[in-house]
Amino acid sequence: MKCMFGIYKMDEGEIIYEGKPVHIDNPLQALNLGIAMVHQELQPITERSVAENIYVGRYPTKKVLGAIPVIDHETMYRNTEALLEKVHMDFDPKQRLGSLSVSQMQLVEIAKALLFKCELIIMDEPTTALSTHEIENLFSIMRQLKEEGVSFIYISHKIPELFEICETYYVLRDGRLVAKGRLGDIDENGITELMIGRQLADDEFSRHVNSSREEVILSVRNLSGEGFKNISFELHAGEILAVTGLHGSGRDAVADALYGVIPYKGEILVNGKLMKAGSKIRAFLSRGIVMVPRMRKERGIHNDLSTYDNISMGYLNTKHKSLFIDKKAEHERFLRQKKALAIKTEQPQNPITSLSGGNQQKVILGRWLETDSTVILFDNPTQGIDVGTKFEIYHLILNFARQGKGIIIFSQEFPEIFKVADSCLVLYKGEINAALGRDELTEKNVMYYSTGANLEGEKYA
Repeated sequence: MKCMFGIYKMDEGEIIYEGKPVHIDNPLQALNLGIAMVHQELQPITERSVAENIYVGRYPTKKVLGAIPVIDHETMYRNTEALLEKVHMDFDPKQRLGSLSVSQMQLVEIAKALLFKCELIIMDEPTTALSTHEIENLFSIMRQLKEEGVSFIYISHKIPELFEICETYYVLRDGRLVAKGRLGDIDENGITELMIGRQLADDEFSRHVNSSREEVILSVRNLSGEGFKNISFELHAGEILAVTGLHGSGRDAVADALYGVIPYKGEILVNGKLMKAGSKIRAFLSRGIVMVPRMRKERGIHNDLSTYDNISMGYLNTKHKSLFIDKKAEHERFLRQKKALAIKTEQPQNPITSLSGGNQQKVILGRWLETDSTVILFDNPTQGIDVGTKFEIYHLILNFARQGKGIIIFSQEFPEIFKVADSCLVLYKGEINAALGRDELTEKNVMYYSTGANLEGEKYA
């Protein structure tokens, strides 16, 4: 898709658009042809206005003093208002783009496509950071534009969305087209099997045998902070606990507090020992609490370091005691972790940014494979990665649990919660609204409590 939008250059093949072969060397050329792209990772000019972002590189002009061209702001703002109306956005075109939410910025990108009168819009993982309501709004706009003659290429690893918004499918695996067809002729399992390259076993995510449920390894009592309050629960050895909730539920803040990223009040006990108030990340690491964070590019990987160094830092930060690094042992650890996680990298010394999102996530996981971790926090562990890698990560989570580690998964991805969790806390407005056991863990129940409803008015706190 990035070749179609002029970001990458093709090695071979051709693009035929509206019946004619076209050569696309840059995004502006693609836009002028009528092809737009809404990227998974937006790159907006946040300090400029909405209107300026829509018109960047194509500002309307007028002449002053008879010959001097200047930007025609009046025309730009008036036209922007009309474009924003088409994508259901009712606010001032002069508003700074950086003040908008991610979903609103995506709609600004769609408005830009409409300015260029684009008939084809490529959507790259558009719902990764959106709430359920924002996804519904996006799909409504896409359906409206479709009726007006706009076509979409929708790139997603969220299979239920494909059946909701698309008619046909193309499946790529390892850079090759492996299948295509109409979605009416296949089901979700069929698409999943095409994406991972094998049949799903009936017991694909069978429950792990948990022999240490009596051993409490983490106790949280009345945890409170900005965006959450009175969070209390126990985590047992070998248990997988999910913490979920809609946008604004306090889910992300609780995850950060349990890793010392943000301040909190209340008590956190690891193997019965109280964490000191005000403990930071290093103190949590020393007690065996590690994290696979959300937003891996901002919070998980070190962009300037190699794949090798990104993996090694987990062991060096938690177990290395010497003044000197045993390079041979370090290399052997890397090879074991690379093999165990099937990390695809040609050269370990290449920047980690050269890897796919899924392989970057595996690198973060690899940091903790040979450490003495007791509790592993997974914060949106499969966000924005392909289905095959998602399944690999689910199996790794199950393996960690079999080893007796306590697992907490913070996620809004309900299907992944159902696949691996033993129990689930549902948050609403910063509080635990329900604590669900495995037998109660259904999508209906999770959605019911996520929206604030509470059976018989009970509170789990």
